[in-house]
Order: sequence, then structure tokens, then C-alpha cells
Amino acid sequence: MKAKQGVVDLLNKILTEELTVINQYFLHAKMCKNWGYDRLHDHVLDRSYGEMKDAKAVIDHILYLEGLPNMQRLGTVQIGETVPEQLKSDLAKEKAMVKMLTDGIEHCTKARDFTTRHMLEDMVKDEEEHIDWIETQLETISQVGLQNYLSEQIKDNS
Repeated sequence: MKAKQGVVDLLNKILTEELTVINQYFLHAKMCKNWGYDRLHDHVLDRSYGEMKDAKAVIDHILYLEGLPNMQRLGTVQIGETVPEQLKSDLAKEKAMVKMLTDGIEHCTKARDFTTRHMLEDMVKDEEEHIDWIETQLETISQVGLQNYLSEQIKDNS
């Protein structure tokens, strides 16, 4: 199926951001593991894998639209040197992604590409869940203190 005007470019921008956050979340997860925060490691690593699935879906959709996925671009990976810095940089990435996706939904609506619009709507829901989780973590840190929060992250999820 041939893509509507601007849709492949839009999807490649989204792909760039997905590839960027995969790396950011993966490194944040590994840093948490190194610090002994197993629960946090597991959650952030799962988020990295979820972003990989999103990237796969975007790649597949670009190919479906007879476009060429651009795997060569990568945005700036913003690494937090502490858990709160990690959460804040991840939150900024998630909010930027929601903006990009909602702009994309608007573009797809105007271009009458409802298949891509539906895919982006599903992605927005996922990103908003990530935002909610991160905001909850930051609020928990604010309420119980960083040391208490981090002591709970040492425990394994099992």
C-alpha cells in the first residue's frame, strides 16, 4: 500500500525516537542493576523491550507503506547519573513522544490514513501509562524520601 503524503517521514521520526529511548532505558536499567536496585532494573528493562516492540511495529508499518525505515538516525540519549535524574530524563522523553504521536495522529487524520492513525493512538496509550508510572515514582520519592524509595527497589520482584 502506498503511503499518504508525509506519513513515512513522520513514522521515521517516531522510529528515531523509539531507537533512542531503547538505548536510554536499557542503559538506565543496567545502571540500576549495577547499583543493586533489582526491582527498578526489571521494570525499566521491560520498558526498553516494550520500546523495541514499538520500533518493530513502526518498521513493519513503514515497509507496509512501501517506505524505507531509517535505522541510521539516533537522537540524544540522556543518561541520568542518579535514579531521580533517570526518571526525570525518561519522563521528558515520554512527554516528547506523546507530543510527537499526537501531532502524528492529527497529520494522519488530515491525510485520511486511518490505519496509521490507529497504530499511533495505541502507542499514545502506552506512552501515557509510562508517564503515569514515572510520575508516581517521582511522587513516591517526594513523599517517602529517596533513601526509603531506593531501599524498596533492592528487592526482587519475585
